[in-house]
Amino acid sequence: MFKHYTMNQVILPLDLEIKLQKNDIAYTVHDLVESIPDEAFENFLRQTGCPAYHPRMMIKIILCAYTQSVFSGRKIEGLLKDSVRMMWLAQGYEPSYRTINRFRVHPQVKELLRQCFVQFRCQLVEEQLIDEEAIFIDGTKIEANANKFTFVWRKSTEKYSANLVEKSKQMYNELLEKEIIPEIERENAEELSTG
Repeated sequence: MFKHYTMNQVILPLDLEIKLQKNDIAYTVHDLVESIPDEAFENFLRQTGCPAYHPRMMIKIILCAYTQSVFSGRKIEGLLKDSVRMMWLAQGYEPSYRTINRFRVHPQVKELLRQCFVQFRCQLVEEQLIDEEAIFIDGTKIEANANKFTFVWRKSTEKYSANLVEKSKQMYNELLEKEIIPEIERENAEELSTG
């Protein structure tokens, strides 16, 4: 005897959140990005043209992909179609790899992603979810005194040791140089050669 299975029956869409485990990394990424104040996204607001994807959603999918060691815009696009956690974070939206890459290279987004990486890593170390020496690819936020978002995480930032913060920044810079930028450049070159 088999469990009932048919592909010819219409089903209602399922809330993907019930498919995630209660300690899934998607919740941590979601909480981190939701802690960013709305003022950080005001520069992305446009009054004309087609409405853009919300920057919070874009940052969530990029950071979540980084936690899975996925740096290619095409692979992130693929995860949006295959991964339950990515589908939940994007709430069903599926931006193209071009949109993802254009978003990632925006000057303000680059700094915001760097800050997210550092903050997230420091948070995980502080909560003893990872070892300080462990190298994890994830999103974190750290604020420099000159940064316009300094007020957001200053208290939490000041709790972390300068060494941890510096190590996280260094890790992100290496990740950017060795993984993220080469993937974006490779995809842009492919696009130019196939167009």
